[in-house]
Amino acid sequence: MNVGVIGCGYVFDHYMATWGRHPGLVLKGVADRDARRRDIVASAYALKAYENNEVLLADPDIDIVANFTSIESHYEVTRAALTAGKHVYSEKPLVTDMDEARELFDLAKQKGLHLSCAPSNAMSDTVQTMWKAVRDGTVGDVRIVYAEFDDNLVYLMHPESWRSRTGAPWPHLHEYEQGCTYEHVGYHLTWLCAIFGPVKTVTAFSKQILPDKTDQPLVPPDTPDFSVACLDFESGVTARVTCSIGAPFDHRMRIIGNKGMLTADTYRHYQCPVYLERFSQLSLNARKAVSVRTNTLLQWLFGVGGRRLQLLRIPPPGAGRDTLPKTRWFSPGDILRTLRRRELGQQDKTVGIAELADAIRVGRPPFPSPEFTMHLTELTLAIQGAGTNSTTVKLKTRFDAISPRPEALQASQNYSLGGSGWVADLANRWLLRMHQH
Repeated sequence: MNVGVIGCGYVFDHYMATWGRHPGLVLKGVADRDARRRDIVASAYALKAYENNEVLLADPDIDIVANFTSIESHYEVTRAALTAGKHVYSEKPLVTDMDEARELFDLAKQKGLHLSCAPSNAMSDTVQTMWKAVRDGTVGDVRIVYAEFDDNLVYLMHPESWRSRTGAPWPHLHEYEQGCTYEHVGYHLTWLCAIFGPVKTVTAFSKQILPDKTDQPLVPPDTPDFSVACLDFESGVTARVTCSIGAPFDHRMRIIGNKGMLTADTYRHYQCPVYLERFSQLSLNARKAVSVRTNTLLQWLFGVGGRRLQLLRIPPPGAGRDTLPKTRWFSPGDILRTLRRRELGQQDKTVGIAELADAIRVGRPPFPSPEFTMHLTELTLAIQGAGTNSTTVKLKTRFDAISPRPEALQASQNYSLGGSGWVADLANRWLLRMHQH
């Protein structure tokens, strides 16, 4: 499937980092309003540089347009691509206005086209593993979910100096103006809604807590850089999602049922380990003890935090059908990048485009569906715009419940955590006595 990209900024290199994993995608070329950036990217990856967006959209060989432009340009670029008869994959959020979202999906339907949107982390091995474990009843009935997105105190980390692989600056001022909720909450909303279905109501709070994060003028000057939302799902599950750039890095995902808990420490690493803890008097009491809280060996012995599940390793959509696209970009820095991926993990952002391409190729509905994206868009706007009044919003959009990928559903998984042993049994008796009230 032939793809053309509009937008060669900071995020472009993140997609290129995993493009070669998806043999069904052929990147035909790029366009950008900044001709210098376009030419740098085209040279680095041996791609065709289109003179402008219109020339790219007029190319009959391009099937899908990937819209990697800034948020305020999403509507204009996506609408132009659909009008030109191209399927579209857009960076998140799709738009910042529900009327525009409805217009775009209506246009796609009229044209017989697909419109899909990031993020893609619900398709990661980590989320698919958690999703299947929930469906398999490993934690019993899910009662509450905590999703953290404290993305570090970036304003103290010299973000003006950050550069992508081909030298694109991280648009820190633009990120401040749009806000961490627009930029980030979709990552958690995607897997939450995929696993637990549509949200009935959302009660949110958003506020600017860092007015001094830059001495540069911002427009608008008071975009929230902190938000917290409580989600009441139709399925009965309750979740709390927090976004900020005012606290140290914390991307944890915790699914808590009446029998146990599933945890992963970040959405961002698509092969992040998943842990299953089955609740017991031993583990619940042991975590109160300071010796256990400060000793990983004791945590393992008493089952605090659980045991690591075997991660489902699912081939990307369309894998093995075509040859890998070629790139000539290589440098000694690749060694450092490999080490960085090992320590920090890696998002496979391109898997969302591969999913869209494979759906088009075989004639099936892609993930996410239009209804799913509309729902996430409405949720994102409600959380961003909540302000400090903490009002409850009843969602007007919804979607039908969905399932993990077929490969995940068919995979066998061993959820046995083993016995606790005689040492743990003695500790359990001692802890029970110690915690009697």
